[in-house]
Amino acid sequence: MDRFIIWGGAPLRGEVEISGSKNSVLPILAASLLADSPSRIVNAPWLKDVDTMVTILQEMGVTVKRSFTGEIDIDPSTLAMLEAPWDLVRKMRSSIYVLGALLGREGEAKVSLPGGCVIGPRPIDLHIKGFMALGAKITKEHGYLIAQAPKLGGSKMFLGGQYGSSMGATINVMLAAVKAGGTTIIENAAQEPEVVDTVAFLNRMGAKISGAGSPVITIEGVNELSGVEYQVIPDRIEAGTFMIAGALPGGDVTVKKVNPEHLEATVDRLRQAGAETEIGSDTIRVRAGKEIKPVDMTTQPYPGFPTDLQAQFLALMARAEGTSRITEKIYPDRFMHVGEFTRLGAEIMMEGPTAVVKGVKSLSGAQVMASDLRASAALLLVGLGAEGETTVHRIYHIDRGYEDIEQKLAKLGAKIKRVKAN
Repeated sequence: MDRFIIWGGAPLRGEVEISGSKNSVLPILAASLLADSPSRIVNAPWLKDVDTMVTILQEMGVTVKRSFTGEIDIDPSTLAMLEAPWDLVRKMRSSIYVLGALLGREGEAKVSLPGGCVIGPRPIDLHIKGFMALGAKITKEHGYLIAQAPKLGGSKMFLGGQYGSSMGATINVMLAAVKAGGTTIIENAAQEPEVVDTVAFLNRMGAKISGAGSPVITIEGVNELSGVEYQVIPDRIEAGTFMIAGALPGGDVTVKKVNPEHLEATVDRLRQAGAETEIGSDTIRVRAGKEIKPVDMTTQPYPGFPTDLQAQFLALMARAEGTSRITEKIYPDRFMHVGEFTRLGAEIMMEGPTAVVKGVKSLSGAQVMASDLRASAALLLVGLGAEGETTVHRIYHIDRGYEDIEQKLAKLGAKIKRVKAN
């Protein structure tokens, strides 16, 4: 497997352009199945997860053409199979979106239970609850979900789970409901920008969805949708990762082509940590303060601090002047990176879903193993701030969600090298 070798100690300074949102483009690609004519998706990032979704669509007979300039053309009229196989779905949890899209379009689907990062249990019970409320029959056979609904009908439902709203369930149920008869009301809907983006795409195609960005989304069923050209929003998690990098000692990083409104919680925590920030219309500049202050932080559904930046923020707190407490409320088991952080000299103790982080003055390079997508990015940040050489193994995770990350880091002054597997 490929690995990164990092020579730490060089502060990151400069500008970096943020790619299109991974967590938007994946449901939007699935949503394109609902149209009766081709769509073009613009600003699509070149990522392994996007590769996987494109391949899933192609395996089902959909005509998909992808360019290196960020455009993806999808012709759903060639759909020939209503099954998404295990060997593809196992690679990425977001592949479950094709279940809602196929159910909404054809009234039936067979999709393998999804895979993805190992960050603790991520049940899809809310997806199933929503589909059943619309009138679908859901069964599980040999690791597959089989959905059948001769006719879907609008329904009022509450999609609240143990840890709050679910972005995945909200989007998936919308995909199934957009062509259902009558009105569907989703209460406790997820409010993430990626939900809003998916709704904007669906509405551009002719859907009638209101309330996106609020806890209540209303869907008036329509008979048909038409393909459109649509540009996805910038990736707020990639932006947040580079913003946190700018708050490391000596850092001064400006992220470009972002929506600052999507990053308010991140900006707030970085200011609490002593970093200086400047907000433009589509830029955010983060400069490291004289010291990194400890911050107690809890992950929450949007607009709270995102779970997908928890590991990166923990990397920052590992260098803070004092003790901080990082509590994970979305995926309480999402702390597999802690053991790898301690290999570089971080002092972290776990108390249930809370990491108690005692900041240290310096870290030292070591061999570390990436456990999931966001932990991979966090290990890069830790390694960049450590003395000496750090090798990050199993970096295939990071290629799932960060486009050209080593080139972007190198442009900011990082000393990083990708070593290809033999």
